[in-house]
Amino acid sequence: MCDVAILGAGPYGLSAASHLRTIKGLTVRVFGDPMSFWTNNMPAGMFLRSNWTATRIADPRLENTLEAYQAESDDNFSVPVPLKSFVNYGLWFQKRSVPDLDRRQVRRVESGPKGFRLTLQDGESLNARRMVIAAGIGPFAWRPPEFSGLPAQLVSHASEHADLSIFSGKKVLVVGSGQSALESAALLKEGGAEVEVIGRATEIHWLQGWLSKTLHHRLGRSIRALLYAPTDVGPAVMSQLLARPHLLRMLPRGWQDKMRKRAVRPAGARWLVDRLQQVPLQLGRTIVSASTLGDKVKLKLNDGTERTGDHVLLGTGYRVDISKYEFLSPELLQSIRRVNGYPWLERGLETSVRGLHILGAPAAWSFGPLMQFVSGATYASGALLQRISRKN
Repeated sequence: MCDVAILGAGPYGLSAASHLRTIKGLTVRVFGDPMSFWTNNMPAGMFLRSNWTATRIADPRLENTLEAYQAESDDNFSVPVPLKSFVNYGLWFQKRSVPDLDRRQVRRVESGPKGFRLTLQDGESLNARRMVIAAGIGPFAWRPPEFSGLPAQLVSHASEHADLSIFSGKKVLVVGSGQSALESAALLKEGGAEVEVIGRATEIHWLQGWLSKTLHHRLGRSIRALLYAPTDVGPAVMSQLLARPHLLRMLPRGWQDKMRKRAVRPAGARWLVDRLQQVPLQLGRTIVSASTLGDKVKLKLNDGTERTGDHVLLGTGYRVDISKYEFLSPELLQSIRRVNGYPWLERGLETSVRGLHILGAPAAWSFGPLMQFVSGATYASGALLQRISRKN
């Protein structure tokens, strides 16, 4: 028996563990492969879109910062932060904050007589009074129905590749108009592939354009700090509200939904513009159908044109549906109140099942789009700590 079991060892799981371990006498066990999604499901050569303050993993004592990691490792980098450096920072954070991490996978979580019962990959089981799920977005990768039934060698999601160099010399059709699609296209082109981007958006939304940079320069740091929160989610002014989910939750549901959509609409980092100069961008296009043509894939677009390629890479994002967390027992899943696949969460990111907390992107419906980013771990871990401290 332990007091709290945490499933997941990415930024949210590690942050939650480091916060909860400040509670004297609380036994916390953490399960998972550290930074596994970032290592196995994001392409080598990628950069993080977030700013410096939004890229730190939340640490209650502010000791395991990016600056501390750089000083100790001599890994010198700035914004945008390279994926490799962020992964190494996360592994360094884990060794310092959660040195006793259990790397075994949790196969099943079900209700137990005194909380929850976990079954591990080797068959061992244990009980926990509280359960914190920080399992990430891997199972939520969205594959549009037009591509159902097509083989993996012809169509794959961007999250399925840690190395895009396997497409060198091939023609790849990238579907999407957000950061994932655009950066994947840039990496594919630089890796020797012939690339074309097909997106339904009529234009690419570039972050931090020349106008915003000019305004920031003229307004100065103090004014910019009033307009934009360090969490780096959302446009001016709205950013400050989104950084405070406890206030956001007080607004009418319709307002919350509109702000969530505005804050996470497909967009690309400004530093991708030059890298995509030689990549055709077909915007305002949707896929009508997709089919095989020998060993290739053929797409029919809404403008009547067709495209044929060796592979289609889907940069189509993620759609949360916690029923895709296969480790949740059917009985436990049925007990969780849900809204369109999202868990309905109360204070402390606690589900309708008492003692069960869910962090990260699944918390976005209840606590706003901040939960979809690394910077949201600060709020989530603090709220979790406060809730468990009171109940402990």
